[in-house]
Amino acid sequence: MNKIKKSELDLIIAEIERLSQQKEQEINRQELIEILQELSLPIDQLDEALLIIKKKQTANRNKKKISFIFVLFFIGFIGYIAYENISWKNHQKALHNMIAIDGRITLEEDNKNNLEIINRQDSPRLHFRVTFKNTPVGKPLLLGCDWINSQGQIIHQNRYQTRPVEKDIWHTRCRYRIGKTSIPGTWQVKMFSGDRLLRSQTFQVK
Repeated sequence: MNKIKKSELDLIIAEIERLSQQKEQEINRQELIEILQELSLPIDQLDEALLIIKKKQTANRNKKKISFIFVLFFIGFIGYIAYENISWKNHQKALHNMIAIDGRITLEEDNKNNLEIINRQDSPRLHFRVTFKNTPVGKPLLLGCDWINSQGQIIHQNRYQTRPVEKDIWHTRCRYRIGKTSIPGTWQVKMFSGDRLLRSQTFQVK
């Protein structure tokens, strides 16, 4: 026989004592019947009583499992909320660092120039093209544009979500068609992220 360490011997003794105590607490069916007879209790209900006890023990085990699962779910839910909160704060901080480095008014086809005078008789569809720097990568941007006529009235609003940002320098645009009945004068278009003004551009409508 292999040699046993002192620490292992202590564990063996403890386990033997536990098994011995467990065995002392167990009684066989015959002993149980004798106890019932001494107490003048009906023996024919023994099997039914054992079945009820077994069902209760099973129900208790299931209840403990459900409680354990609920605790795990609650811990996971709290962890998820904490993660989303941190992620949201980091995203808001990144949005605050985002700046617009260019803004141009163009037609559908971008010739890289900025239109300063718009002929309303042509009913052109204008594109306000904006380029951002320090754009938070991985999530879409929620943006909006206000098109303001020469009388200071908001004629049109764009509210849109970009596709997920893929790089630090990011291009986007909003659109509006100037009609023949549009009021001439100096117009303005503004792009926002929430309440934060990112870029504005003026142009003349004639």
